[in-house]
This record gives sequence, C-alpha cells and structure tokens, in this order.
Amino acid sequence: MIRTRKRRYYLLLYLAPAAILYAVFMLIPILQSLRYSLFTGRGLVPDEFVGFDNYVKLFTQFPFRDRFINVLKNNFYYFALVMVFQNAFGFVLAILITRKIKGSKQFKTLFFIPTALSAVIVGFIFKLVLNPVWGIFNIALKSLGLEVLIRSWLGDPTIALPVLAIVTAWHNIGIPVIFFTAGIDSISVDLVEASRIDGVSVWGEIRHIIIPILAPIIGIVTILTFVGNFSEFEIVYSMQSVYGNPEYSTDIFGALFYRTTFGSQVNSVNDVGLGATIASVMFIIIFLGVTLIQRFSKRRT
Repeated sequence: MIRTRKRRYYLLLYLAPAAILYAVFMLIPILQSLRYSLFTGRGLVPDEFVGFDNYVKLFTQFPFRDRFINVLKNNFYYFALVMVFQNAFGFVLAILITRKIKGSKQFKTLFFIPTALSAVIVGFIFKLVLNPVWGIFNIALKSLGLEVLIRSWLGDPTIALPVLAIVTAWHNIGIPVIFFTAGIDSISVDLVEASRIDGVSVWGEIRHIIIPILAPIIGIVTILTFVGNFSEFEIVYSMQSVYGNPEYSTDIFGALFYRTTFGSQVNSVNDVGLGATIASVMFIIIFLGVTLIQRFSKRRT
C-alpha cells in the first residue's frame, strides 16, 4: 500500500512539469481566446461584452462572411495539395530510401535539412527564386528553351496557392520521410521475404504489407499536416503578404486572424474580439479534423 502511494507521488512529480507547461502555454491561452471571443474592443484586451455577436458577424455579415468562406476553402485546398506534394511524395522517397540504395542514409539527412530552416527564411528565398522578372526559376526555364512555361508564379491567382503548397511541402518533406522510413524499417524482414518468395510484386508488397502496417503512422503524419496547415502563417506572410495576394487567392486562417487582431497597413483598426473568434473557430476546426482523422485511422488498423 505504501509502495503504491509512493509510485503515485512519483508519477505526479514527473508529470507535474509537463502539465504545468501545457496549462500555461496551451490550455490557458485557448480558454482565454474563447473568453475574448465574447467581447469586443480596439485595445489589446477587449472589454465590452457582446456575447455571440462576433460569431454572428463572422458567419453572416459582409465582408466577414465572404472572407471566412474564402479562407475555409483555401485552407482545405491547401491541406489537400500538401498531402499530395509532401506526404505522398515523402512516402515514395521513404520506399526508395529503405530499398538499401547506396547513399540512402545521406539522402535521409539531406531531405530533413529544409525542415530545420525557418519558415520565414524559406518563404523569402522562394519569393526571390520565383520572381517573374529576375527570379532564377524563370531564367532557368528560358535558358532551357521552355519560355512557354514561364509564369508569374506568385502573381497568378490560379496557381499561387499550389505554388505555396509546393514550397510548404519542400520545407516539411523531412517529417514524413523520417516517420515513414522508421515505420518501414520496423517491418519484419521475414514477412517481406516470404511475400517475395510467394511472388508478390513491389506494388503488392506496398499495398498489402507496408500501407496496412504503416496505417497508424500515416494517421499521425496526416494529423501533423492538418494541424500545421490550418495554423500556417509564416510562409504565406513572407511570400504573399498578410493579405494572401493576389486577390486573396492565398488567404488562409492565419493571415485573416493576424489582419483582424493586429490591423494592417491598409486597415489599421484592429478587433481583438473578432480575432479571438477566428482563433476559436480555427481551434474547433482543428479539433474536429484531428478527431475524424483519428477515428478513420483506427478503423484502418
């Protein structure tokens, strides 16, 4: 009995630092944001209680409703693009790396280097690279005789968001590569060799062995991607400004929250209460999205 109590005390002692940090930096800000969403005001702390008026304004009043619908569509489109460019491609790279190709370990390190860079730095670099006049990407296309492919990559509303998704995928490609590589390496060698003896093709091995075993890892990577994309801000801000240029075609929740909460060069008036409402909606969407992904992942396993 005494030993059991001691173990409980030790568990509480070990968990206390993490619990305190989580409460201070996660739980309290979330609750404070939910509270602020019920108030309005121009200062840093909204002081006029308005109930759910901010939510009504965001969902029903012009121009807030149109902006909200726009960022909602953009964020889901952005997430879908990154799932393809980052996670699907990362899975393919992990398959190639685990095939024991010469130098595969060095490739794994190489793919993770962009992830270690600041998102703001990555955004500024690609903004220079994709400049329509003197960016090296268009210059390279011209030197290769591919002038027909030259575009204003960040100035065309139809392709600007996919371009940002590719930049985001390049920046974070190391995360799915590391996760998938570790998962594939953990698969029993005997199981793989037995399938090859039975004449299973490479595609059959991937479909019937690797993907089912990696289902929990695929779920984790999908959750990380979903949370990361719906809280993204730095790359869009550094490449397309806080307005999600051009014509709000790259506007996402993070940029809308920043403009609303802190104001901008065009509109210096800020509304912390409405900004907190946007943040609260972001939290609800992320929470529901993560819950659905977890349930789907459990069914797959």
